[in-house]
Amino acid sequence: MVEAAIITIGDELLIGQTINSNAAWIGKELSSLGIEIKKSLTIKDEREDILSAVDEYFKNYDLIIVTGGLGPTRDDITKETLCEYFDTSLELNNEVLSRITAFFRERGKEMLDSNTKQAELPKDAIVLENKNGTASGMWFQRDQKILVSMPGVPYEMKSIMLSEVLPRVSAIYNVEGNYYQTLMTQGEGESFLAQEIKDWEDRIQKDGLSLAYLPSPGVVKLRLSSKRGSQDDPIIESYFDELRTRFPKYVYGMNGEHIHEVVGNLLRERNQTMGTVESCTGGGISGAFVEFPGASDFFQGGLVTYSNELKVKMVNVKEDTLLSHGAVSEQTVKEMAMGGQKVLGVDYVIAISGIAGPNGGSAEKPVGTVWIAVAYPGGVIAKKFLFGSHRKRNLEKAKLYASNMLRRTILKIDELDLPEDDNENSFV
Repeated sequence: MVEAAIITIGDELLIGQTINSNAAWIGKELSSLGIEIKKSLTIKDEREDILSAVDEYFKNYDLIIVTGGLGPTRDDITKETLCEYFDTSLELNNEVLSRITAFFRERGKEMLDSNTKQAELPKDAIVLENKNGTASGMWFQRDQKILVSMPGVPYEMKSIMLSEVLPRVSAIYNVEGNYYQTLMTQGEGESFLAQEIKDWEDRIQKDGLSLAYLPSPGVVKLRLSSKRGSQDDPIIESYFDELRTRFPKYVYGMNGEHIHEVVGNLLRERNQTMGTVESCTGGGISGAFVEFPGASDFFQGGLVTYSNELKVKMVNVKEDTLLSHGAVSEQTVKEMAMGGQKVLGVDYVIAISGIAGPNGGSAEKPVGTVWIAVAYPGGVIAKKFLFGSHRKRNLEKAKLYASNMLRRTILKIDELDLPEDDNENSFV
């Protein structure tokens, strides 16, 4: 088994100014190759810290991945420190200099002396091309052990990993990754699913497969893995087919598919259209749909009716409805949905109104109360959800639940049999 460690460098990571997404992504990619991640460490961009971490990990692990500290400013000292550790020196790489020069010329920007210095690279390292920036990756190898240093900018690092690092690592270590497939579910928490599929889980274990629950607010991924490789794909697919049949309300896609994209494809296949009338989400549902290419095939438009006045003016919600029931109510969202359907001239409309928090709740309508309606050809349905007290999670869940409610309506999956609420404690 090849053992690896990850070092991420940067003060901004330590103080929480920047979320360390690099370590998670690298860990996922290496694990998929069958490489075991033993340690992950975040340190300051300081000589002593870099030397100490590199020395410890290089002695104990086969592969060390380092990100950060390769920028053009004086506080970026990773390159010089690695030269010191590997007993080499910097030299101007003319090929890299040409790429950097072209990078600035194509963008109409002036190239500074500090940018030229980024073409100075260790003599004894393999240079890894950065197609998205000016800081090259570096590949050091000694005594059958490898250290790779890459820039900390995520999209630059990912490009180098995918085009340069992972193919080289696979070839050198001759590793065969664990094979896995992931089923996407929305609408119930991890504990509910674990209880409902206990018999199913017992059977997959007898077939030599392993299951991982990967929960996030509003979504739970079920990952089935096999150490035997892709030969088990038919078995995994048969198990997932069983869950699709048993739980069509919750199962919506595979391998990281977004529910908004799945719904969009359903509408496109049926040559149908949709729109939104949003209050508490402020256009977030519309934005989630148009994030994906080709949304214009089915998405006609969205209305943000945050105020009661606009609910009346734009989608003809009755003033009496608002006075009698309030903005966050079944009656109001139904009228929003039906009014939006007429105004936008579409087959389906998602309408939403809620109390996202952290303020504005009451005993009758606590923070996290959200009403969602879907108008469809021939009718409208609505449902109340209780999401909890965290504003950001409430808004994210609202987008997911609204989209799944539309999916279930399109497919005629128990349109009126929706979850009573969403216990936020169901999610990690």
